[in-house]
Amino acid sequence: MAKIPFKGYCFAVGTTSYRTDKFNLNIERQLEMMSRFRELPENRGISWTSNSAFQAAYYNYLKADGFVKGDAPRPDKDARQKTSGLKDIGLMDEERNVTAAGRALLAISKKGDFTPDNLLEIPKDSYIFLKQLLKTANDVDGSIVRPFVVFLSLASRLAYLTYEEFTYLLPLCVDRETTERVAAEIRRCREGNQGVDDIILSVLMKKENYQAALELLLAEPVTEDLICTVGINRKSKVYDKPYYAIYRELERIVFERDGSAPLRLLAATSKLTNSKVGGAWRKLLFKVSTEASAKNKRLDVMNDIPLLRAADEAEFKREFFRAMHLIKAKATLSDYFDLNRRYFKVTDVVIFEDGKVCLDVLPKCFFAEAGEELTDLAFRRCAQLEEDVPLEAIAPCLAVEPARLYARLSREVGVAVTDSTAAKQVLKARRYARFDRMVEARFTKEVLSRLFEMFRLRQDGEIHRLVTDNADIPTIYEYITAIAWYRISGCKGDVLEYMNLSLEADLLPRTHAGGGEADIVWKYGATDHYPAHTLLIEATLSDGSGQRRMEMEPVSRHLGDYRLAHGDEEAYCVFTSTNVNYNVISDFRLRRDMVYYSPDGSHKVKGLKILPLYTEQIADLLKAGVEYDQVYRLLDQAHRAEEEPREWFERRIAGACKRVGGCR
Repeated sequence: MAKIPFKGYCFAVGTTSYRTDKFNLNIERQLEMMSRFRELPENRGISWTSNSAFQAAYYNYLKADGFVKGDAPRPDKDARQKTSGLKDIGLMDEERNVTAAGRALLAISKKGDFTPDNLLEIPKDSYIFLKQLLKTANDVDGSIVRPFVVFLSLASRLAYLTYEEFTYLLPLCVDRETTERVAAEIRRCREGNQGVDDIILSVLMKKENYQAALELLLAEPVTEDLICTVGINRKSKVYDKPYYAIYRELERIVFERDGSAPLRLLAATSKLTNSKVGGAWRKLLFKVSTEASAKNKRLDVMNDIPLLRAADEAEFKREFFRAMHLIKAKATLSDYFDLNRRYFKVTDVVIFEDGKVCLDVLPKCFFAEAGEELTDLAFRRCAQLEEDVPLEAIAPCLAVEPARLYARLSREVGVAVTDSTAAKQVLKARRYARFDRMVEARFTKEVLSRLFEMFRLRQDGEIHRLVTDNADIPTIYEYITAIAWYRISGCKGDVLEYMNLSLEADLLPRTHAGGGEADIVWKYGATDHYPAHTLLIEATLSDGSGQRRMEMEPVSRHLGDYRLAHGDEEAYCVFTSTNVNYNVISDFRLRRDMVYYSPDGSHKVKGLKILPLYTEQIADLLKAGVEYDQVYRLLDQAHRAEEEPREWFERRIAGACKRVGGCR
């Protein structure tokens, strides 16, 4: 029987074998570790390619550093998986040396200054990632495609992609012809003239191997070998053996009306090696998928679909072929969604929000200025992948004049923008509008209270699921604490600035190699209820003796240094954690009467106002809708009270928070 080869039909950035959380952090750490590994005398000049021992040595180096845990059955393979994505986007070369682009990113990480210094107003590290993604290309069965550039082209033409379009259609755009067809088909789809499944099948059925496979299926008597051949399995046709039983049971249902076939069909779908594929078949075929429901030997458990309404064998074969390859393709494409999303998000120009994927407003205007010339880049390699080059060196069309960019931005937002300062103001206003929508939708008072309890119990997996997996838990704790305080403050104040964290374009936190340790510094103007002042919020997840060791000195030092640097400005500190430590509370109470000196003793401040407010109390305040003026009064009164530390905290802080909440 003729062999029908599998041919690639979609792109992906990186590799599905390495799906890492804390994406930015892990990239930065790996660049640092590979640099150090390569600098060891015994590793200089050693070839990586086809050198399993050397690759295993790198894995063990990662393990010694704590980057990986456990014992990989094949450490060399694990090392290749850990580094292949960095090679794909040009941060490492084939020999796993850190490239010029990688060194530029590493230098930014080490310095810890990510402040935007570019026309797009994105952080320095994101700008490096943007340039790398603009250069990154896949070879898909001999077709060269730059995935991110294709996305820019479609997003510019269509305004946005839905999550479904991003998942199932964007990766199919591996050449110019397919990209143009998909863009046109998406427009028709949005008008209600067809569905995404139709577009996927139309792309697949343009491929010669799929056409040949269907012709073979139509021409030959069906055997297990034929079904395996027309399955075009990427690994081996033996993986497609379960489809033969599925085909035969479907045949009995359609042409023999065999009431016992649904139960056997249900069992046959469970033998598919990919559980996602098996689940999709059951969803397609059955109104219900449980074995008990199929045991009644009635055909009405089946869905009313074209495959089960086939009038003859030829139509049945066509519908089976379409269903088999549509389900396979969607399973593959859905595997790539998270991968493509992670890489695209590190550029900080792409927003995933409300089921849509689009460009942030300034990048949208920037790439619109680049115009159709940008699309010309999408289907050829870039020779500068590993170099750290300016945007205009990647393509002349990326040398966008600021005046033209700001003019387009003005038209886009309906506000005059003539320079970088005005652009930043526009961007800030739009970020806050998106942030407020997100806080209202995702971080209600009830969700924040649940999260605080999860932090106390260290339910890290649930926290990552509810917030993000691109930041470590201490960073997320600080972020959630800031949002809780934002709600307590009536959603007023420059919280995105105050929280001092690195945020993605989606305004969720991320962790850098040196990040996660900044204080929350909140500025309050004078009102009828309190004077102008600054609040430092120190958030920590340390507990027990670790809390004493790690927090007692730094917290007082941060507040003392702040007050020394800001003269007569009123400032105090709220220390928050998940667990109460009475010795820490006692220490902070003693600071009320201490003198804090500058290092040379030439300046001093008397009395440090540090109040403990644990997550349980913050949750109480949130649930009761208590506002900041009441919190300020409660804490100020507590600060002035005279009691032993433990009794003081339980009555003046914990008890007062419950009383204030209970009286509303």
